[in-house]
Amino acid sequence: MKTTVLLVIGLVLAAPVLAQDPPPLSIRPFAMATGQSFAATQTFNATFGKTFFPFFGGGVQVVVHDTFFVEISASRFRQTGQRAYLNLGKVFQLGIPLTATVTPVEVTGGYRFRFKKFPAVRPYVAAGFGSYGYTETSSFAEPGDDVSTRHAGFVVNGGAEFRVHRWVGIAGDVQYSHVSGILGTAGVSQQAGESDLGGIAARVKVVVGR
Repeated sequence: MKTTVLLVIGLVLAAPVLAQDPPPLSIRPFAMATGQSFAATQTFNATFGKTFFPFFGGGVQVVVHDTFFVEISASRFRQTGQRAYLNLGKVFQLGIPLTATVTPVEVTGGYRFRFKKFPAVRPYVAAGFGSYGYTETSSFAEPGDDVSTRHAGFVVNGGAEFRVHRWVGIAGDVQYSHVSGILGTAGVSQQAGESDLGGIAARVKVVVGR
C-alpha cells in the first residue's frame, strides 16, 4: 500500500514535467490582430487621412519538433474614405465616398530559437509569400471606377512567443510586406507614383496548442 501511494504521488509530481515535453508535431490555431503602416503614404493620406490601420484575422501553425514551422493566416482590413486627386503635390478631396478592403492570405515558413535559460520565450523568424485581395467601391462610381483584384507579394517577419500556459502562447512580431501590381495604375496612387500595397506591421497572436 505504501509503495502504491508513493508511486501515485511520484506520477502526479512528474506529470507537469512530462507534459512540458513538446510533441514531434503540433497543430496550433491562433487569432491575430495587426496594425499596419502602409508604404503608400500619400495615397492613404489623401483617401483616408491616415496611413496606419488595423487588420483582424487568424490562422493555423504547424510546428515540427518545436523548431521548424509553417504558418498560414488570413486577415482583413476595411476602411471608408473619399476619392481625391493630387495636383502639384496638393490633395483635393472630391467628397465622393470610397470603401477599400484588403484581404491578405499569407503562407510563411520559419525557425524557432530555443534558450535553456528562458524556456518560456521562443524567438522566431519567418519568410514567405502572400495573395492580397483588394477591392475599391463607391456609391457614385462610373463604369470601370470600382476595383476588384488580387496579386501576389512577399513577406518576412520576426518576433517572439511567450508561453503563458502549457496550452496558450502570446506572440508578438514585426512584419514587412511588399505587394506590387495593385496600386500605381490609376487614381491618386498613380499620380503619387506609389505602387506598393504592403508596409510595416506589428502583429499580436494568441496561439492555442503546445
